Amino acid sequence: MAGTSKSEGRTGLLNGLAAYGMWGLVPLFWPLLKPAGATEILAHRMVWSLAFVAVALLVVRRWAWAGELLRQPRRLGLVVIAAAVITVNWGVYIWAVNSGHVVEASLGYFINPLVTIAMGVLILKERLRPAQWAAVGIGFTAVLVLTIGFGRPPWISLTLAFSFAIYGLVKKKVNLGGVESLAAETAIQFLPALGYLLWLSAHGGLTFATEGVGHAALLASTGLVTALPLVCFGAAAIRVPLSTLGLLQYLAPVFQFLLGVLYFGEAMPPERWAGFALVWLALVLLTGDALRTSRRAARTLGPAITEGRAAAPGATDPAGAAGAAGAIGAAGAIGAAGATGAIDGVREAESVASGVSGTPGGTAVAAASGVPGAPAPEAAVSPLAKP
Repeated sequence: MAGTSKSEGRTGLLNGLAAYGMWGLVPLFWPLLKPAGATEILAHRMVWSLAFVAVALLVVRRWAWAGELLRQPRRLGLVVIAAAVITVNWGVYIWAVNSGHVVEASLGYFINPLVTIAMGVLILKERLRPAQWAAVGIGFTAVLVLTIGFGRPPWISLTLAFSFAIYGLVKKKVNLGGVESLAAETAIQFLPALGYLLWLSAHGGLTFATEGVGHAALLASTGLVTALPLVCFGAAAIRVPLSTLGLLQYLAPVFQFLLGVLYFGEAMPPERWAGFALVWLALVLLTGDALRTSRRAARTLGPAITEGRAAAPGATDPAGAAGAAGAIGAAGAIGAAGATGAIDGVREAESVASGVSGTPGGTAVAAASGVPGAPAPEAAVSPLAKP
């Protein structure tokens, strides 16, 4: 059993590295799609993503959720909002990369946890610990410094960070699995995206059919580029702790930042280095605080779990019986997640990406930091929102 557990852990870690590695290296992909403009690339991403996830859902035969969603207008409305917000996120990111703003785009995903914290306080009325307040204050200072460094507010970073945070909050309330959520959102995006491509073709601006087979294949592969990291993320989510996934999530913006500086040769004057250093300091504070909170929670819950296990076999009282039933249910849930593979795994750990738990006492902050010590809610980001 121990060998199997270690093997599963290694498999999960490799899948996590693959997922966040692909998200981190995606700035290398979008320039390959030129001369297509950012809007055409975005439309192709919507159309081909739906095709990809539709095939995936056909393979696993998971369609019951669609009928339930259509019978719930409020949830459907939230999916529409999520689709609109992620459209902004995807579009701005593609434009930023292809316009030479990779570093500023990476900053958006560095400051996203700080934005999520602010939303937790302002919208969910959560309480922050001193270290978390310090992180938010340092992050705000960093934005001011970067405004000086860029000669303007870092609007690309702020748009990506706020759209990603709003997307995660909305998805938490929708409560759909990762692949199902992507299918629902791209289904809403599909007709407008297809209509735009047809309009572009009618006006002679569509590059899909005019730049050769290779170019067309690259545009079609945008669906794979969107969904494949999600599959790897799902495989990792059911095999490694959420704290590990939380730390891995920083790989994506780190890779993007390094690509912007070292590969694309974007300028980094001292003011920008100072701003980024402040952001990284805020994230160190946030992550350290979340790790400490997680360890304290584990120490507090440990004796209670032991007592519950001791009481469960006898089930001598209603609470003991409920605890036993809960343990059996949890084991069944874990087994089901393993059986259905990566798709169900996404649901288990989407809190790492969304960063908004909605529970009091700062659990949204823990999730936002990427090292949640609290129960997993939804994704957010989902990682589907990743660039």
